[in-house]
Amino acid sequence: MRRGQMHMSPDALDALLKGLQQLRAELKASTDFPVHVLEAAEAAKAAVRLPDKDATHLPLFTIDPPTSKDLDQAMFLERRSGGGYRVHYAIADVAAFVKAGSPLDAEAHDRIETLYFPDLKVPLHPPSISEGPASLLPGQIVPALLWQHDLDADGNVTDSTVSRAKVRSRAKLDYNGVQQDIDAGTAEEPVALLREIGKLREAVEAARGGVSVNLPDQEVTLKDGSFRLSYVKALPVEGWNEQISLMTGMAAARIMLDSGTGILRTQKEQTDERVVRRVHGIAKFLGIDWKPGVSYAALVNSLDPADHKHMAFLSEATAMLLKAEYTTFRDRQIPDHTGHAAIAAPYTYCTAPLRRLIDRYTGELCVAACAGRVPPSWVVEALNCLPCDMARGKGKVADRRAVDLAEAAVLKNRVGEVFAGLVINTDAEDDNPKEGMVQLTEPAVMGRITAGARLHLGESVQAKLTRADPFFSGKNKILFNAV
Repeated sequence: MRRGQMHMSPDALDALLKGLQQLRAELKASTDFPVHVLEAAEAAKAAVRLPDKDATHLPLFTIDPPTSKDLDQAMFLERRSGGGYRVHYAIADVAAFVKAGSPLDAEAHDRIETLYFPDLKVPLHPPSISEGPASLLPGQIVPALLWQHDLDADGNVTDSTVSRAKVRSRAKLDYNGVQQDIDAGTAEEPVALLREIGKLREAVEAARGGVSVNLPDQEVTLKDGSFRLSYVKALPVEGWNEQISLMTGMAAARIMLDSGTGILRTQKEQTDERVVRRVHGIAKFLGIDWKPGVSYAALVNSLDPADHKHMAFLSEATAMLLKAEYTTFRDRQIPDHTGHAAIAAPYTYCTAPLRRLIDRYTGELCVAACAGRVPPSWVVEALNCLPCDMARGKGKVADRRAVDLAEAAVLKNRVGEVFAGLVINTDAEDDNPKEGMVQLTEPAVMGRITAGARLHLGESVQAKLTRADPFFSGKNKILFNAV
């Protein structure tokens, strides 16, 4: 799933900067690194050794937002003689710079992942590494984990392998430019093939029952004293690009399963009928026609995330129906459940090591397995702890709280109004059934709700807005009272 970003116009950002700074303080998210970590980064840059394998002849290219400098992935796509395709996919080799037990490693285990805010990002690694010699920026020779995927004419993967290599990206492309070139028919073949391969992979995904959601970017603007929240629909090229990453994550999972040691991102189907009924209730409340016999995957793939009500459903239903976790295994003790329900296949994270801790470990496991070697001891020893480490990540919380801030700004001039809402959660489990969460239809936002009587899941309520304060200290910036 592509996670949309939030953007703010300059005027909106100026007006809400205090709230963003407050949010980062609450999350203890700092862009600054300790001096000893910065010193370790400089030492790591000086000591890095390039792999012996030379793949600098591959004319790799990256596709990222124009301002991005921490480039995790670069690709080169080509047709195979006799039919089918070959995908060369280079992933930044963070382990070449971040050694186990080093100050850089300790800091990464503290941060877990890069956090994104409308005005800035809080990086996982010092920018002197992540935006420098570890990044797949054009023109520089860097160490990488180089994947090679062979696909048949229908887009099915027939073989995947990965090894260390030194690479050099030739071009830094952006999504808008690539989309325009592909649509105009002016893209060079390695770039144009992204559409061809991406569409084939989307068809393969649909056939196996996978769910693919590319959430739109959100944009907050300020005009005449009022904030407005709008959605910018993801470009098709973003979905095609995501398919290359998903394909690699599935290949990595299969390699680890075959080797008998690894860590997967697993997800079971939701079997709690109460949760399923609640999600169906949210769909009905938001005017989404979920016909009998239509699977969750088919419904999700039919929705338009640029529609506010569809976006609200996707955000809440995904959280309720699909609970993901990390599953580790070693010594060929394969767990009973290895699949990922949304992807409809075994899957792992492995394509964003500059921005996510776990990817450094999965990359090492796959390189070792493909080389027929025992994985490094520092990787195997960390397996038991990695699920707990990743659970400490603040990325989803930061995203949700940024949305809460924006929605509070949009509603701040409407305090006292009454809205139609649906109770989608209660605190009954905490012995407080008079509080919970409410989903509105218009605007399609969520907020905290209190009531004088017991709240019941799935009931329709009239919700009076009592607070919409983007600068409120805490997570309940929006508060309703049932009337």
